[in-house]
Amino acid sequence: MKIVSWNVNGIRACIKKGFFEWLYEAKPDILCLQETKIAEAELTKELMQPKGYHTYWNSGERKGYAGVSIFTKEEPIKVERGIGVEKFDEEGRFLILEYEKFWLVNAYFPHSQRELNRLKFKLEFNDAFLRFAENLTKTTTKMVIITGDFNVAHKEIDLKNPKQNEHNAGFTIEERRWVDEFLSKGYVDTFREFEKGPGHYTWWSYRFNARKRNIGWRVDYFFVPIQFLKNIKNSYILKDVLGSDHCPIGVEVKI
Repeated sequence: MKIVSWNVNGIRACIKKGFFEWLYEAKPDILCLQETKIAEAELTKELMQPKGYHTYWNSGERKGYAGVSIFTKEEPIKVERGIGVEKFDEEGRFLILEYEKFWLVNAYFPHSQRELNRLKFKLEFNDAFLRFAENLTKTTTKMVIITGDFNVAHKEIDLKNPKQNEHNAGFTIEERRWVDEFLSKGYVDTFREFEKGPGHYTWWSYRFNARKRNIGWRVDYFFVPIQFLKNIKNSYILKDVLGSDHCPIGVEVKI
């Protein structure tokens, strides 16, 4: 099974840049989207019923902000749109799908913003998500796959210019320590199981020709509990897929 995740930074903008052409060529079994920036009332027929896929949307309460979606060839058993914490769930940052043999969690983590104005909110979000993930993992025998834009580069290797960004949003000590804590609970960053080297990023600024120069950050991830790592046959970055300031990431999973 091929699962792909992509922060599209506005699904309507991404469509104009070839989203559907890419989707029908790539044909992932499941596609998780973040930052869709569209209200469910604004969804077109093609977004609600793309050829070969069921789609699920969580747009949140604030128009044109955040939002997640999942396109899936196989219809899930259950769909959940939050983790049970109102101030986080109202922003439309979660879709949790249960299938016969696994759970899939699609999450869009907050950005801590310039001047770190939202760092406290993000750290509270992180802690709530960790409690949710631990509870899910402990109460099911099924595989759990967690993906999305976590809005943090974990290690210095995960961004081009770590020293210049030590106190900036997405690379603060507090955000990075949370990833350490998350991994300490038994989760694995799947990409790093297949690629140990530098220069692999998933987000580039639109400024300064950053993408062409590969001045980027790796902030999008697939995580699984360590006992399910044997089911991950590959984890990769689709750096050449355009349409957003992020590129898609993918995993090949034996279910």
